[in-house]
Amino acid sequence: MLIGPGDDAAVLAAPDGRVVATTDLLVEGRHFRLEWMSGYDVGRRAAAQNLADVAAMGAVPTALVVGLACPASSPVAWVEELTDGLRDECAVVGASVVGGDVVSADAVTVAVTALGDLQGRAPVRRSGARPGDRVWVVGALGGSAAGLALLRHGDRQLSARYPRLLDAYRCPVPPYVAGPFLADAGATAMIDVSDGLVQDLGHLAAASGVAISLDLSQWAAPPDLVEAAADLGIDVGEWRLFGGEDHALVATVPAAVDLSGDALLIGEVAAGLGVRYDSGVRYDSGVRNDSAPGRDHLGFDHFR
Repeated sequence: MLIGPGDDAAVLAAPDGRVVATTDLLVEGRHFRLEWMSGYDVGRRAAAQNLADVAAMGAVPTALVVGLACPASSPVAWVEELTDGLRDECAVVGASVVGGDVVSADAVTVAVTALGDLQGRAPVRRSGARPGDRVWVVGALGGSAAGLALLRHGDRQLSARYPRLLDAYRCPVPPYVAGPFLADAGATAMIDVSDGLVQDLGHLAAASGVAISLDLSQWAAPPDLVEAAADLGIDVGEWRLFGGEDHALVATVPAAVDLSGDALLIGEVAAGLGVRYDSGVRYDSGVRNDSAPGRDHLGFDHFR
């Protein structure tokens, strides 16, 4: 950041000559409820989901520009908490909030644009996976969906037994450093898991023109996730395969590269199209799969 907030626009240095850019929206009632999340939580999550997208390209996040729409009756303290959350999440990766805008509206909407620096790397796209690659994940999956399910259930005593899962929903912890690490390790394709592992891998498979076969037999679920699923009568696999907003990073890497100890191996790439997981039910990107009994979707879609 060469010139920060205070003028009509900020000025940033781009020594690489290329700038990674992404944007996202959080809308009250759609992405969060004020009774479930503090302003600080909303700020951290708004920053995290954008910073994770930058990392998924193999880049290092550098800056955020934030637009805030909120009712005139919004408490100043809530807005200050929001800015604190944005600042603290940026601090995790050494980025800064360099500007934005504030307007009056009937409901709270937070619009974030994130910028990043490739530092000389080639960007890792969704379209580079090739048959023979292996699929690795860095970061936790299922916790955010579990936290949301607990809040929706409405039993406060039950929810209080699972603070980690509530935190995973309110303030996800993306593995930012894994993005550049996986890029340097030779990742051929990568994606941030925001809408569910199966759905997002479906996007990657479609972009690459390949099939992805998942083997989750060695993927042990955390005890609190298993216990919460039992309490709510839900298959824990639902949260891990189809739950979003954990912002783990999933990458395909040539088979000769062993990332054991730094990432978890969960599958492989083959010829074909779509995603197959251990239940045997196939998911083809963009197509609703009604062969999965009891599921009304296989990942999050605003317009489904």
